[in-house]
Amino acid sequence: MTTKHLNAAEIRERIVRPDVDLDPHRTLRYTIATMVNDIAHYEAMRGSMRAGGFSGDCEYLYIDNTRGDQICAYSGLNALLGEAQGEYVILCHQDIRLLTERRRDLDRCLADLDAVDPAWALAGNAGGVSPGVLALRITDPHGADRHVGELPQRVLSLDENFIVVRRSARVGFSRDLSGFHFYGADICLNADIAGWNAYVIDFHLAHLSAGKKDDNFTATERAFRAKWSRALRPRWLQTTCSLLRLSGDQIGGLAGRLVERPMRTLSRRLPRAQGWTAPGARKDAV
Repeated sequence: MTTKHLNAAEIRERIVRPDVDLDPHRTLRYTIATMVNDIAHYEAMRGSMRAGGFSGDCEYLYIDNTRGDQICAYSGLNALLGEAQGEYVILCHQDIRLLTERRRDLDRCLADLDAVDPAWALAGNAGGVSPGVLALRITDPHGADRHVGELPQRVLSLDENFIVVRRSARVGFSRDLSGFHFYGADICLNADIAGWNAYVIDFHLAHLSAGKKDDNFTATERAFRAKWSRALRPRWLQTTCSLLRLSGDQIGGLAGRLVERPMRTLSRRLPRAQGWTAPGARKDAV
């Protein structure tokens, strides 16, 4: 399969809305959005979700990736987020299945998150907490009924098999990345920068795939690292009224603040400086 780069309008044309029993008198609570390359898997997933109570006020959307060329997860899921109308958007793989948990259990988990942290934007069933530490509530080929961590647990990244997005947070995936790996980490970083948090919650379901690390995984990891190393680099930020040194490192941040004032004065006197003096005024005017 090859990944095809399409514009936003072309991607929207690949979005499918299966017929469901939507109640026109109810506000949409959930949008279940999926990238699909196997219709049988998708129909089994949708049947599992509907049997678990995700109907009536739940819409289903998917990107049709059954053709020879595929839309990548970053651009495809951004398009699905743009089309979604539910209060919460469930971005999930086509091969997840509900077990004993039902819609009411997810409702409870999200209500608990509201009480614990009103600034939550993302919730999932597996993620990374810190180096060597995971939070899990999942059954998959790596193990059955795995429960790791005190849930809900705030995390730095989420596994892509199941991610609930709070639509009002308006978070999404990076435009300058592509592929089918690391997008769970990507949306968590974008949310964090915007002031939102991500959590693993106690909502147990099955993911039929163990995932795989192939050449595409390695290439996407390299691109992901390069993009976020660039995005999070220390920098000088010039605004129309101030000059700031930004750094996530405490020592670098302190050093930056010490030189901010002299740098503000110096930067306005450099040969390339512009916009600080009125027309006709002396170039070296303070």
